[in-house]
Amino acid sequence: MLATFLIGLREGLEAALVVGILVAYVTRLGRRDVLPRLWVGIGLAVALAVAIGATLTFGAYTMTFQGQEILGGTLSLLTVAMVTWMIFWMQKTARSMKRSLEGGLDRALAVGSLWALVAIGFVSVAREGVETTLLLWAMVQSFGDAPAALTGALLGLVVAVVLGWLLARGMLKLDLRRFFAWTGGFLIIVAAGVLAYAIHDLQEAGVFPGPFTEAAPVDAATGAVLVGWAAFPFGWAFDVTGAIPPGSVLATVLQATVGFMPRMSWIQVVAWALYVAIVGAVWARRQFFAPRKPAAAASSSPAVESAGTAPVAVSPTDPVLSSQGEA
Repeated sequence: MLATFLIGLREGLEAALVVGILVAYVTRLGRRDVLPRLWVGIGLAVALAVAIGATLTFGAYTMTFQGQEILGGTLSLLTVAMVTWMIFWMQKTARSMKRSLEGGLDRALAVGSLWALVAIGFVSVAREGVETTLLLWAMVQSFGDAPAALTGALLGLVVAVVLGWLLARGMLKLDLRRFFAWTGGFLIIVAAGVLAYAIHDLQEAGVFPGPFTEAAPVDAATGAVLVGWAAFPFGWAFDVTGAIPPGSVLATVLQATVGFMPRMSWIQVVAWALYVAIVGAVWARRQFFAPRKPAAAASSSPAVESAGTAPVAVSPTDPVLSSQGEA
């Protein structure tokens, strides 16, 4: 529940900031008449995310067990790819997000097309919505406690909406740079767990070699798949199901947060470790060691601390955030 709460909070706050920037800019331009079109696009993005989640969760699949495992594993791999891309995308574009969104609105207003404004609202929010849906679905598949996972995500989204509203009204200051930095680091661990579970699904389906296939090393006396170094690379790396029963509270918490399962194959463990090492190293280098550009000069008005290196100005007549900062 904690993991899905943080995911809902982070992704929801991203979406809230995007919506806030769009609504504020339209208001500042004196074009509140186009707000209904913008909200239609935002509403369609939310509906798309809900539809994808409902289809994946409640859809009736006439598939074999192998087919279901292949589908689940493939979607989980897609989720890992999307989350990884989003983590680095946010690092790269956070400081220029406001300028980019406003530029898109300027072009849409210049064209004067109804669908151009609907598309701006849709595209700006759909990215976070689809990513959140896939990530939550993958986590529910991995540790199985759907009610707790969905409750945590909904609570996170509610808190995100409240925080977004408070930031827009200037009633709250939040160091968004640190918030997105540390939640980005947390998402790397979550994505590594989703990757490990995807490999588990694909091993069960026989797509990857592992403990469920003929490639697994077995004990000649018992016929059981070997555990430990003798089982490398296609057997079990460890098996602590006796100490941590699958489905127990501890097993669920560990799997939801760090991707730990009481029994994992060597390929799962190696993939988890390599993902954390490689993606974590790139993230840390960009986050803590990349040269910083000089912050743009802020105008004289109340400020909201931004995702960049300096506070970003917010006009009293424009209560909406420049919270992501500008280059």
